[in-house]
Amino acid sequence: METNNGASSFNNQKLTIPAVSDVEQQTSMESEANDDFDYSKRSQWLRAAVLGANDGLVSTASLMMGVGAVKQDIKVMILTGFAGLVAGACSMAIGEFVSVYSQLDIELAQMKRDKRRGEIREGEKESLPNPLQAAAASALSFSVGAMVPLLAASFIREYKVRVGVVIGAVTLALLVFGWLGAVLGKAPTVKSAVRVLVGGWLAMAITFGLTKLIGSSGL
Repeated sequence: METNNGASSFNNQKLTIPAVSDVEQQTSMESEANDDFDYSKRSQWLRAAVLGANDGLVSTASLMMGVGAVKQDIKVMILTGFAGLVAGACSMAIGEFVSVYSQLDIELAQMKRDKRRGEIREGEKESLPNPLQAAAASALSFSVGAMVPLLAASFIREYKVRVGVVIGAVTLALLVFGWLGAVLGKAPTVKSAVRVLVGGWLAMAITFGLTKLIGSSGL
């Protein structure tokens, strides 16, 4: 009988070991899932920043190319680009502030309804969006992109060389932004970079061509 009791006790001990192992595996899987979730949230912010910088790059470069089609003076081209930077950054910041503030109002209203029903969730206040932070990030990312064509054109007096340098700098920046956006969005990098590059080229070419046409017609 003692032998049987010892054997059954040994079997019970063997059965409890996999249970501990399963708990450890489940805990590690949950921690990995949390890490993946945090990374995805960070990647969304980074991808939004890259897209904002790309907007600043394309819009400012297209504006400078359009004005440069009829005015070859470097001062006019730089002032036009600077005005585009300031106007675009303010527009992006205000739009982002209004959008995120609307989202904040909706979430606060939902929290009040949950509180009246007795449903209180932990960590809800920490997850609320910050309108000022979103507006500042949007304006900053747009300004970073807009600085590329401005810096490229700032120190070159010769018109044709200046236009060529702006196109070259913008082309390189478009490829970098397209590649970064694809990496953060887990999309094919080559196709994404080429798509962003072609889109930027088209925007600059259309703006240059239409402005040149209107300027040459004497309107």
